[in-house]
Amino acid sequence: MNDPALTSSSLSGGLLAPTDAAAASLWPPLTAFGGIGIELEYAIVARDSLHILPLADRVLAAAGGPGATEAARGTFGWSNELALHVIEIKNIAPAPSVAGLATGFAAEVTAIDALLAPYGARLLPGGMHPWMQPATETRLWPHANAECYRQFDRIFDCARHGWSNLQSMQVNLPFADDEQFARLHAAIRLVLPIIPALAASSPFMEGADSGHADSRLMAYRDNAARLPAIAGAVIPQTVRSRAEYTASILAPMYEAIAPHDPAGQLQHEWLNARGAIARFDRHAIEIRLADTQECPRADIAVAAAITSVVRMLYREETVPLAAQQAMPTAYLADILQRCITRAEQAALTGTECAAYLALLGYPASACRAQQLWRHLIRGGTPEPGMDDGTAATLEHILEHGTLATRLRRATHGDPSPARLHSLYRRLADCLHDDRLFGGFRIG
Repeated sequence: MNDPALTSSSLSGGLLAPTDAAAASLWPPLTAFGGIGIELEYAIVARDSLHILPLADRVLAAAGGPGATEAARGTFGWSNELALHVIEIKNIAPAPSVAGLATGFAAEVTAIDALLAPYGARLLPGGMHPWMQPATETRLWPHANAECYRQFDRIFDCARHGWSNLQSMQVNLPFADDEQFARLHAAIRLVLPIIPALAASSPFMEGADSGHADSRLMAYRDNAARLPAIAGAVIPQTVRSRAEYTASILAPMYEAIAPHDPAGQLQHEWLNARGAIARFDRHAIEIRLADTQECPRADIAVAAAITSVVRMLYREETVPLAAQQAMPTAYLADILQRCITRAEQAALTGTECAAYLALLGYPASACRAQQLWRHLIRGGTPEPGMDDGTAATLEHILEHGTLATRLRRATHGDPSPARLHSLYRRLADCLHDDRLFGGFRIG
């Protein structure tokens, strides 16, 4: 998620290198909720064994030419990530709404799978590969901009979970000016803690149940622990302007890494590892806490739900901006940890949770995270562009649980190698068919 790859200057693209700042100005700032950008990351695996295969460069070369780090395909684009077995799909220009995005992303998955077929490979969804051993299997992107990745590796050791074994769905929402930035940042900050309760999809790590519904976030939370300023509490602290953001988040981060990065190679906005980061280079905030789901229709449904709640808070429908900004970061970080571990079954009880639930307009002082999401989704205003299929997908998640819960249920309490292999073959089929995973038991 700290990916310094050169990509297009779109609102939805991956990380934009500083040399592309001039290109970014070609995109006029959109007003808040004037567009949406989605990024989906997938693992490349062997079709039969499902072991990771470092083939992202070959896919991008086939689509974009020799040495390509990205491929533009009309409305959508593909790009590299830090690990050579991971590829990202994104909508290149901001979409006006979520309408049609699921179908478009599904078509891109089909196109990549077709290019991978001659290699005996396919794409695998989910927040983490369930049995990858990063210490021995990691291969970093070795082509253009590889020095950035090597620098990260020298400082943090990227052959670890939280660096080379993670796939996320990222939502980019725009802002036009400082006032919109402050309001959007405050709203997003309040939604971050409960995202795993809707989107956790990574309960298995190194072939075993990790004990956390969202193992990706559990690993990611501490991947830069050597320099705490980079990730903070994952939940960003309140900021009320770009100047305050620069002074309280970016400057301490750059100061912390400077002794390890004397050339300033990594001292850019994308170094920030919090769960939502400001991208002033493209006038957007990037939300990073959702695991990739089983298929694009599920990812887009999750993105629509997140955006709907952000919009509600932005409009101050439940509480005014000042009350949102006053919520202690420690309270939000505690709720996030509960949801990382137990997803929709997280108990939101206690003083900090009562204060949080009041901000979201929940009519009681305690509940499970699943109940909160039911309240927010069923009682909220549908996001523009949502169709009946998107609403039905959210109902599926509300009724049957997060993908993490459905995956665990499918192992019948026994995540043996054979059972995990069978389970994740089904998950890969769900991606290929753009079909929801139902969680039926195997064997």
